[in-house]
Amino acid sequence: MAATVKTAVSRIYTRRPLLSSPVRIASPFGVLSGGIGMFSASPATAVASATPAPDAETEAEPDPTTTAKANYQIVQVSHNFKEIESTRQPFDHTNSPIPITKSPYPEWEYGQGVPDNGISASRNHHEIDPYDSNRPVVNNYRLLVSAISPRPVGFLSTVSADGRSENLAPFSYFQVIDHDPPMFILGFSSRPGVEKDTYRNLKETGECVINTVSENMIEAVNAASIDAPYGVSEWEVSGLTKANSSTVRPGRVRESVFSVEGRVIDIKEFEPHSPGMSVGGVVLIKATRFWVAEGVADEEFSHIDLEKLRPVGQLGGIAYGRIASTFERPRKRWEEEVGRSEVLTELERRRGRPSD
Repeated sequence: MAATVKTAVSRIYTRRPLLSSPVRIASPFGVLSGGIGMFSASPATAVASATPAPDAETEAEPDPTTTAKANYQIVQVSHNFKEIESTRQPFDHTNSPIPITKSPYPEWEYGQGVPDNGISASRNHHEIDPYDSNRPVVNNYRLLVSAISPRPVGFLSTVSADGRSENLAPFSYFQVIDHDPPMFILGFSSRPGVEKDTYRNLKETGECVINTVSENMIEAVNAASIDAPYGVSEWEVSGLTKANSSTVRPGRVRESVFSVEGRVIDIKEFEPHSPGMSVGGVVLIKATRFWVAEGVADEEFSHIDLEKLRPVGQLGGIAYGRIASTFERPRKRWEEEVGRSEVLTELERRRGRPSD
């Protein structure tokens, strides 16, 4: 008998700047009551502290959502992109074998750090407060997506609760976090007005399909990121092919090398820091089925050939990257390495256990 999947949604209240907030967070995934992490302020107190009392004698303020949309700069506008791209080298469609090279420093030894004559270790760094009142939120976004890269594309298909609206959209804040059970995490950032269609569907139905993105799919996947009105299907916008799933209602992308059917098991929401913005959220998804394209995996379906997957990674701004070459580094075992390295031998001696 199939296990019952329960979707829980809890709200986390924070204020900007977070570090000076009177609301103390004991756990980054705490809930307001009855959860692992507890807050020192109640929901009502947190909301009241962040919302000033209205002044009847002041003039009517502009609509918060309208103001939020005017100030929203996350989506980078590129009016002359066609002209810029026309000056670049054409994409290499030859699918040449991806070479495996040596690692950057094959002769590296324990305790050596980065062997670049101290250049990396002597760098100075700028300290940045992400909650500084003079720092635009968009600067945090641009900094994070350019620094935490490459990132996998979370390409999700969902359906509305009434089944009338089908959604297909790529996401930047996505990652697999466990294999037993197979678990994934998806982040939804705050945006002007209502929440994203995918987020709404996940909360209403608790079902989705996660699809991988290969090089030959990127134009269609990018088209699915358009801000289409609710009810417009990105399946038609992108032209991608929908295939039936077996454990959830949303369809999977047939062009994807690998797809994962999944159900939501938990959602944590974050109150927006600005008026007119939707809530943000983190969604935890448990896999229920895998789908692997024919001819791309080994006989045990334990490994997908990189040459067949040809994954695309998201970089900073509107940039994407492809795999041009790889190198390998095996994991080491302390028991096997301690006798081969003077550094490890000394560390073992300090622990009070002489090495063999």
